Amino acid sequence: MKYLVLALLFCALASLSDAQCHAKALQPNMTHCQDDSDHTWHPVGSLWRNSECLDCSCTGCCQAYITPTEVPEDCVAVLDTQACEYIVHTKGNSNGLCEGVKIWKMSAV
Repeated sequence: MKYLVLALLFCALASLSDAQCHAKALQPNMTHCQDDSDHTWHPVGSLWRNSECLDCSCTGCCQAYITPTEVPEDCVAVLDTQACEYIVHTKGNSNGLCEGVKIWKMSAV
């Protein structure tokens, strides 16, 4: 019974996660690595958020936001790269926020 509960918990957690990640290999004796998007240099072991809203380390990056999957037909989802969150508003009116769409915001690195 406890394995069934554990399996259901893992399934629920997997559905809540929408992060896209990619990994990179560290080369021997590396002291710094370069961000693939911003081309900035960072010490090995450091964490940063780049201009594409990716939380990165020298071993890879993951999205710092969750993409809305259910947007009403009369609405559009736009990524705010300053806040690293999607804003869902009515088409043709960026001030008219859509009701019933959850906006998720991930914390900064």
